[in-house]
Amino acid sequence: MRRKRIVVLYGGRADEHPISCVSAAGVLGAMDTDRFEPVPIGITKEGQWVVSPVDPRTYSLGGASQDGAAGSTSMPEVIASGARSVVLDTGKGSEGFFIREQDGSLSSLGHVDAVFPVLHGPYGEDGTVQGLLEMMGVPYVGCGVFASAACMDKHFTKTLLQAAGIPVVPGITVDVRGFDADDGFGRDARKVLDSIHAAHLRYPLFVKPSRAGSSFGVSKLEREDDERELAAALFEASQHDWRILIENGVDAREIECAVLAPVKGGEPRAALPGEIVLDRRSDGDDQFYDFDSKYTDSEASHVQVPADLPQSVLDEVRRIAIRAFKAVDGAGLSRVDTFVGANGDVVVNEINTMPGFTPISMYPKAFEATGLSYTGLITELLDAVMV
Repeated sequence: MRRKRIVVLYGGRADEHPISCVSAAGVLGAMDTDRFEPVPIGITKEGQWVVSPVDPRTYSLGGASQDGAAGSTSMPEVIASGARSVVLDTGKGSEGFFIREQDGSLSSLGHVDAVFPVLHGPYGEDGTVQGLLEMMGVPYVGCGVFASAACMDKHFTKTLLQAAGIPVVPGITVDVRGFDADDGFGRDARKVLDSIHAAHLRYPLFVKPSRAGSSFGVSKLEREDDERELAAALFEASQHDWRILIENGVDAREIECAVLAPVKGGEPRAALPGEIVLDRRSDGDDQFYDFDSKYTDSEASHVQVPADLPQSVLDEVRRIAIRAFKAVDGAGLSRVDTFVGANGDVVVNEINTMPGFTPISMYPKAFEATGLSYTGLITELLDAVMV
């Protein structure tokens, strides 16, 4: 039987570029190569599609830093130097992938059965790549154009969930395009504070870009009515997006639920909910789940599946996660992140349509704990889109 040829897209232009590289390393390492022939295609930070001379399976975040340079102690990056570029012909569908050789000639990559876009953040998880693959008529893993775009934007995710009667974190959205960057938003902070008061938001507050991931640009505000602290947080978030959310800090536990619906139109199923346990909180640290806790500091946190919660609460998280997935027209896979209060109330924080996919990421770990192995999960996702 012919092996199915699967293009694994990784890298990308977003801040999550290195996370995508590591997720792709995990997918390529776990893919059943008796049934599938992986074809890795990297996307550089400049947006160039390449067949990289670096084997993506070697990527890791161990001992990483955020300087973006290539090397053993820095974030992994798709490097274009020495790479052959990939050219797309959208009119040729599954035969539309070509390699530009060093002499400028084009050679066909051959038939492609499906694409696994292991891309996080803008230009990958936001509907752009999904729209391109739709135009080419190439099957792909994951949510479609609408769900990808809507869930990439936390503001519109909340709008959709609220319309469906699903509880979300109280907050406001701020447009900073008219703010004065020369003084770091200092003069604009007062009117934002007025909006915070009008919305009756409670401190601590979290300030975060609407369209970014992996905790990039997120700040926690502790001091009530501190204009300077607010201005700095808004300015930091504005480096990633002009639309910024300011939300209540919630006295709750962060519980994540993996949802899987590989068959188009099929009923979604939810894995056992898991929790990222912030280990330094037990030492008295006022720690929140920032970039370092997620990726670069192995002693900052660990994954616990199932979360240490009563069965009734775990069931409620799974029920709401499936409702949220359906409300945004999800497909394939997503991770629904929730807050669970001391009284068992469940509030949805956000939805990740292409969650971290490394072997130790929450999404595959949750399904492994539910009885579906990492390799089995990848196989199920791929089989479904090639029906």
